[in-house]
Amino acid sequence: MRIGIIGAGALGGTFAVLLERAGHDVHVTARGAGLAAIRASGIRLSGGFGEASGRPGAGPLLDGRFDLVLVCVKAQDAEAAILDNAGTIDGCPVIVVQNGLDGVSTAQRLLPRSDCFGLLSIIAANYTEPGVVRITTRATSYLGRGSGRADAASVRWAAELSRAVPVKAIDDFVGSQWTKLIVNMVNGLPAIVGRPVQDVIADRAMRRVMTASMREAVRVGIARGIRFGSLQGLSDARLRLLAQLPLGVGQLLPWLMGRRMGSVPNLGSTQQSLRRGQPTEINFLNGAVVREAQAARLGAPVNAAITTLVHEVEASGQPLSRDEVLRRIRV
Repeated sequence: MRIGIIGAGALGGTFAVLLERAGHDVHVTARGAGLAAIRASGIRLSGGFGEASGRPGAGPLLDGRFDLVLVCVKAQDAEAAILDNAGTIDGCPVIVVQNGLDGVSTAQRLLPRSDCFGLLSIIAANYTEPGVVRITTRATSYLGRGSGRADAASVRWAAELSRAVPVKAIDDFVGSQWTKLIVNMVNGLPAIVGRPVQDVIADRAMRRVMTASMREAVRVGIARGIRFGSLQGLSDARLRLLAQLPLGVGQLLPWLMGRRMGSVPNLGSTQQSLRRGQPTEINFLNGAVVREAQAARLGAPVNAAITTLVHEVEASGQPLSRDEVLRRIRV
């Protein structure tokens, strides 16, 4: 197949190399130093999927006809990136590989002739150098759309992608998006203090704040009528239990997540954006919890505080101390 990938960062670069290795003709979009590096040396992949390299076609926009397009840009860049490429990709099957809750609906709105799907990737990857990706946690990704059972097209595309990288079709994709949102609550605090996710989880006081953000997000999801999908050992029943547990007991959840990450430092996508001097997608992670809480006429003070602090670090370029974070977020 001829496959286009919009965005060649951590996940876009990973899929580009693995799909090319599986025999597909892959073309990616990139800009600036990223585009120059890919044109000069391709994309180098290491870590969980082995050592591999790819030489995809690369340019600022996709060009020509495609059998499939993956949108792998950050959530805040999705609308502009899709619009930039709409003339080429509208009518082509599109899979949005993105954090947050809005990716598939955004693609459907902007690409009315396309069949649009979402992909939830649990792969952890570090991308701090243009054209170089290191997989710190290998994991299955989950493909689907809507709130019903996985349809035939979702099953077919999951099987096709699985020839290159593990992908499963899932029922109730919207519920699973919410579960992934809970998982992504590990991103904000490490970005604020400039430490790996594992270090923050190992700190009891910081882990308590992280647990509070997760519990708050679960309570908001319940208020919005969400049935959480099963991902990463999490399920609707376990997350509903978290909503009721005291923070001291609930800390077991992020602690177990940290154990699964292994020993290779996981920076998280938000911190990697900060290190590259780029805007983060925090408004679509903890910020999404705040917006959904407002829609449910609830408060989400912990997630609101984390969102604010990430924006402060974006503006200053300097992480905050652990003590400052604990002073400003009291749980």
